[in-house]
Amino acid sequence: MPIDKATVAKIARLARIRVPEAEQERLAGELSNILGWVEQLSEVDTADVRPMSSVVETVLPMRPDAVTDGGCRDDITANAPAPAHGFFTVPKVVE
Repeated sequence: MPIDKATVAKIARLARIRVPEAEQERLAGELSNILGWVEQLSEVDTADVRPMSSVVETVLPMRPDAVTDGGCRDDITANAPAPAHGFFTVPKVVE
């Protein structure tokens, strides 16, 4: 997918960066080369590759899915500037 100077100018405007007119032609060639490399990735056969979330093989620890209150409400609100009855209090913002 070749990129022209108009596309480079549009990308620069969207990114809010100033690209001089003389640099646009060079950047168009560089961006075209980058997109060529990305297009080559579609040629790679990944049919037998398992999806993964990390390059390191790890097994996440499992825990029971139980709803709790955490049991540490007082510890959490201890650092609040003005806790009241186990809740955070904030200044009134709406009159």
